[in-house]
Amino acid sequence: MTVFASSGKFSITSPVAAVTLYLCLVVVLLFAAGSALLDLVSQRDDVASSAAMLEQLEGHKPAAARGQPGDAMMPSGSAFLQGATVTIAGATLLQRVAGAVTKFGGSVLSTQLDLKGSQSRAGFLSMIASCEIDQTELQKLLYDLEAGMPFLFVDQLVVQAPLASAGAGGGRLRILLAVSAQWPGAK
Repeated sequence: MTVFASSGKFSITSPVAAVTLYLCLVVVLLFAAGSALLDLVSQRDDVASSAAMLEQLEGHKPAAARGQPGDAMMPSGSAFLQGATVTIAGATLLQRVAGAVTKFGGSVLSTQLDLKGSQSRAGFLSMIASCEIDQTELQKLLYDLEAGMPFLFVDQLVVQAPLASAGAGGGRLRILLAVSAQWPGAK
């Protein structure tokens, strides 16, 4: 039972109502405290992940030292084309691209290496390859070229779909692939 006193303040005269109101206030306060603690833990995790990312970006701590998943998937080897001369480095580039095409069931029809032509940027070797490959293997080929070592850059990709009336070559795509890689020069 509730009664308003002459002073205008709210008072509770029933003990059951007072205990119920007290328990409701305790539950609300516990909920507010728990919510605040969860927010603090979440903010702490965000700060820790931001600090780890900042360390990696600044180069203080390599990704492999942090033990993140996916580190084992990092390809090994040099990021640059290896070779004592520009000719050997160009042959390495040709071998890398041809090996990737044949790895996924394709065939290389022709290649052209551009060592010092107008298409080459300073320190880069470029090549153009004409290939045939199954449509299902094209994405795997592109991933292998760009994710492997040495770093290769697909500068241009032209895909010609097979003709509907093609009998022997069925579903093979004919692609023209322009790839470049950086060569650090003679040592």
